[in-house]
Amino acid sequence: MIRGSRLCSAAAMALLIGCFATTLQAQNAPAGQGRGGRGAGQPPAGGAAPAGGGRGAAGTPMCGPGVTGSNIAADSRCFELRIYTLAPAPGGIGDIDLLHKRFRDVTRQLFVKHGMTIIGFWQPLQRPSTLVYLMAYKDGVTRDAEWAAFNADPDWVKARTEMNVRPMVESIFMNATDYSPLK
Repeated sequence: MIRGSRLCSAAAMALLIGCFATTLQAQNAPAGQGRGGRGAGQPPAGGAAPAGGGRGAAGTPMCGPGVTGSNIAADSRCFELRIYTLAPAPGGIGDIDLLHKRFRDVTRQLFVKHGMTIIGFWQPLQRPSTLVYLMAYKDGVTRDAEWAAFNADPDWVKARTEMNVRPMVESIFMNATDYSPLK
């Protein structure tokens, strides 16, 4: 559990990265297409999630322990920052309140059920139609397996159908820096 300044640090990191993420959108695809573009793991229209946990054709980059490079912690988990943006449409596919309800009532519990580590969820104050959240995984392979299990869960399929929202999804994979308190 993250507390105090670590929570503030994680929130600041997520929001800062979210501000710069617009150029890193998941292949500029709407939800249901491209890497990470299924809205909380939503499979593409007309089919099941692709093998590998709903990452689409681009795939999860190498992420987590063992990734080397300047300033990267060798013992870092794989972090995924997900940014969901909706075109406002109250009561329908663009309803941010419905998206929050789906996360509050169903998605969050299913993430836990499938072994996913939730770092936190945020509502950007300057972007009211946006939800930002940060996940942590042992590595990219684990991430893909956990998303595959999530996508196949009948409770998720039911919730996704009943609480239909279609956000544009940005997914950014990260490793912690060697000086980060959160690894």
